[in-house]
Amino acid sequence: QVQLVESGGGLVQAGGSLRLSCAASGRTIGSFAMGWFRQAPGKEREFVAAINRGGGVIKYADSVKGRSTISRDNAKNTVYLQMNSLEPDATAVYYCAGLIAGWTTLGLGADEYDYWGQGTQVTVSS
Repeated sequence: QVQLVESGGGLVQAGGSLRLSCAASGRTIGSFAMGWFRQAPGKEREFVAAINRGGGVIKYADSVKGRSTISRDNAKNTVYLQMNSLEPDATAVYYCAGLIAGWTTLGLGADEYDYWGQGTQVTVSS
C-alpha cells in the first residue's frame, strides 16, 4: 500500500507559476509510473502528465505541453509538476496517482492507476 499526498496548490494570477509536489509513503515510488490529473467543477477528471518509473519517458496533455514539467525524485519518494504561464482554465483540483508498472510504462487514463492522492486545489485568477 502507498499513500500519496499532494501539496503546493493555491491561488495564483494568470501568467503565474506553481510547483505541485506529491509525496509518497508506505512504499517506494520507484515501483510506480506516476501521473498528474485534474478535475474542474462539473467536468470529468482529465490527464495532465505522466512519467515512467525511471523518469526518462514522459507524456503531456496537449493543453499543458510546453508550459508544464513533470519530474520525479525517487530518492525523496516525490513527484513534481511545475506549471508555468497558468491561465484561468487551469483552475481545478490536481491529483497525483501511482501505477504499478513495468519500467517504460506510462498511464494515460485515470482508470489505469492503482493509487490516488486526495488532491490539491489550484485556482488561477484572471
